[in-house]
Amino acid sequence: MTWFKRIALFLILNAVIITTLNIVLSFFGVQPYLTSYGISYKDLMLFCLIWGMGGAFISLLLSKHIAKWMMGVKIISPNTQNAEEKWLLESVAIIAKRARLPKAPQVGIFGSESPNAFATGPSRSNSLIAVSKGLLSSMKKEEVLAVIGHEMAHIANGDMVTMTLLQGIINAFVMFFARVLAYAVSSAVSGRSRNSSRNNFSPMLYFILTIVFEIAFMFLGFMLIALVSRWREFRADKGGAEFAGKMPMIHALQALEKAHSPKKALNKQTGFEAMQIRSESKLLSLFATHPPLKVRIERLEAIEISTEMQQA
Repeated sequence: MTWFKRIALFLILNAVIITTLNIVLSFFGVQPYLTSYGISYKDLMLFCLIWGMGGAFISLLLSKHIAKWMMGVKIISPNTQNAEEKWLLESVAIIAKRARLPKAPQVGIFGSESPNAFATGPSRSNSLIAVSKGLLSSMKKEEVLAVIGHEMAHIANGDMVTMTLLQGIINAFVMFFARVLAYAVSSAVSGRSRNSSRNNFSPMLYFILTIVFEIAFMFLGFMLIALVSRWREFRADKGGAEFAGKMPMIHALQALEKAHSPKKALNKQTGFEAMQIRSESKLLSLFATHPPLKVRIERLEAIEISTEMQQA
């Protein structure tokens, strides 16, 4: 996707979110939370909940479309005559049945030469699994199945909804506490008028402090999101092993570790990456959404995997 299309998509998405949330705010009768006499915590709380949760869930509802547009995902037609595409469709259908999904996900291929895959979608019955051309060309079929199993586990576990809910809650808290703290500090700095109960805080100072506190709180919030994400990656690895076999899942992770070694360039074009290696820095690792592949392999080797789902 060209930079122009990326910018256009960003602007369209934000316009949809802003318009929708403004309609919701009007519907609930949320008034401006800043008045000449102070801050209305009730209106501020509603404002932050609607913006924080609403923005996250609108993005989730549009996630399949966003992924297709940003990644240039080609959806495989059920009537395809291409042997590789037919095998991919059949494999996803089989693993979806093992995962007991109500409906098999859509299946797509995107053009990256880096071995990668991702799952997205608003629900277990409305999802998408996409794999890169690089993954199909560099991995054995049983390893591709294991990667599909990993992504299917994300869908079966409801990871997209869970992470969206967590993101929405954190967004709301970040917005709320940043504004409360910015108001308190700007009021303390500006002081009160001697002959009035009104606060004479500086709107410009309040605006600047709100941005500063939001950035600081967002860093803290993202650390929590990354921690939960890493835990869910371990669960998805276990699910992939249950759906497609323990050794194929280990071999797939080893192949990814080799492909994404420091000696090779990483593909950084997408936010939908599923299994990339992350930084070894202890500080940066707190912001990593995926555990190191070496750790994931060791964790998988140490656990017992049921073969019941593989036989379903």
